[in-house]
Amino acid sequence: MKKVIKIATLSLLVLLSGCKQDDLNTQYSNTTGWKYNDKKTTKFEAIDMVGMETPPGMIPIQGGTFMVGERGEFVTAPRNNKQRNLTVSSFYMDKYEVTNINWREYLHWMEIVFQATAPNLVKAATPDFTVWREELAYNEPYLENYFTHPAFNFYPVVGVTWEQAVDYCVWRTDRVNEMILVSNGIISLPDFASIQQPKKEKKAAGDEEEEEEVVEEEEEEGEETAASVNKATYEYIRDNFVFNTQKYLNNDEYLPEDGRHPKHDFSDNVRKVRPDDGLLVVGYRLPTEAEWEFAAYAPIASEEGLTIEGKIYPWDGYYPRSLSKKQLGQLQANFVRGRGDMMGVSGVLNDGYVITGPVNAFQPNDFGLYNMAGNVNEWVMDVYRETSSAEVAEYNSFRGNVYTTPKLDVEATQEAGEDRYSLDSLGRLAFDIASPDMDKRDFRDGDWASTIKTDYLMNFPADTTGFFNLTQEKLDPTDVLAPQITNRSRVYKGGSWKDRVYWLNPSSRRYLDQDKCTSTIGFRCAMSTVGQQLPGGTKDF
Repeated sequence: MKKVIKIATLSLLVLLSGCKQDDLNTQYSNTTGWKYNDKKTTKFEAIDMVGMETPPGMIPIQGGTFMVGERGEFVTAPRNNKQRNLTVSSFYMDKYEVTNINWREYLHWMEIVFQATAPNLVKAATPDFTVWREELAYNEPYLENYFTHPAFNFYPVVGVTWEQAVDYCVWRTDRVNEMILVSNGIISLPDFASIQQPKKEKKAAGDEEEEEEVVEEEEEEGEETAASVNKATYEYIRDNFVFNTQKYLNNDEYLPEDGRHPKHDFSDNVRKVRPDDGLLVVGYRLPTEAEWEFAAYAPIASEEGLTIEGKIYPWDGYYPRSLSKKQLGQLQANFVRGRGDMMGVSGVLNDGYVITGPVNAFQPNDFGLYNMAGNVNEWVMDVYRETSSAEVAEYNSFRGNVYTTPKLDVEATQEAGEDRYSLDSLGRLAFDIASPDMDKRDFRDGDWASTIKTDYLMNFPADTTGFFNLTQEKLDPTDVLAPQITNRSRVYKGGSWKDRVYWLNPSSRRYLDQDKCTSTIGFRCAMSTVGQQLPGGTKDF
């Protein structure tokens, strides 16, 4: 008995000493001494993960404090970004602006999935090529070729609205996460061939006559049958293919058919991957205005602990042309030098681009990001308010929060006896605003006019019953008092190929309605980090 007690005591000491050597670990609890990830006990899972891997196409940006706000002495500056110190958390940012070939990949996917069943969704994802048209300029070659010709593959996509850019971020998140699930053997590659026709139940032998009768009935129904089949196909695609990783994470009915989680499956039942497994990316999105400005200035301290104060542009120095011996006099961004000067003098002082240039043109800033000034302006996530810099929080500053919750599918929930969620037209989870006071776009904005409803009845057309239709509303174009800034006004930054040098200052800010687009606005994606603020590595997937 003494020998057994001695062995047990020695084992406990070894166990406790192991915890003391590294008391914060995912093998044993530092508070109870119990072993984690043990299928013989409680099967409590503890996953060892310090930080994220760098997502495809992105660069880790270490956060910190910096001075946001106007730089320089421009008399005509709009004074809509007062200087103030802010802190930004670490995040990821696309190395380049999203290109034409990137968007064509997205559009191609949408065409494969939706062209036959919901062409309106494909149309909604297509850039507006007519943004190149100008009444007194011959830009038809750009309209016809800029998006589609391979010579413009790596030029920034333009003619996309803020709303389209947000949809692209959601699509990109799902495609990256889908490939992660496939690579880990959790799900199979989608069977795109089955998109052409929804799966049919296998018929038993002897059902040929019944099948022939069904075919005859369908032929008689004509267009009505075609419409119903089209709808069935669309619903099949939406439920089984589109944005399926999001549904896979949030609905228990979407379980893997052939495979389990490769590392932490401690039960005999198949289970879905959870966000806390650490496999999937957090999600691509547009950067906040504070993140974008921080990334553009790249305020990195030297080994001596010094940073460059008062930078006017993303590159070192205070001039649009390079002062280095190697590139003396060369332009450092794609912008307009003056009236009628779109590209500089022919020869060594020419930037080579009348309109946009390749996304890797010119030198990157200290964070390794290209074209954070010039080429195209870039959408950011924020709702525009003139006084935002004086009102937002001191860290992770942002205006535009709308807090939502997944929308329950009441009928499906009742049938299943547990929560089931509704899907939108793209197969994504549908969301509702939690409550009216959860829309924070107007929070303390000091602009009462932005809350005014300017849509009102201009005419009262009679309907077929002879009564006036009181539901038709139109915006009065003559209302000069109607506010120009609304909750749909989104910030864009950076300056473009068509802008003067003032707009190349990362602190400059403008706005445009989120459903509008131009030939001068593109975007790049960002992503939040989880875990330690300095990303743990730059290894790609």
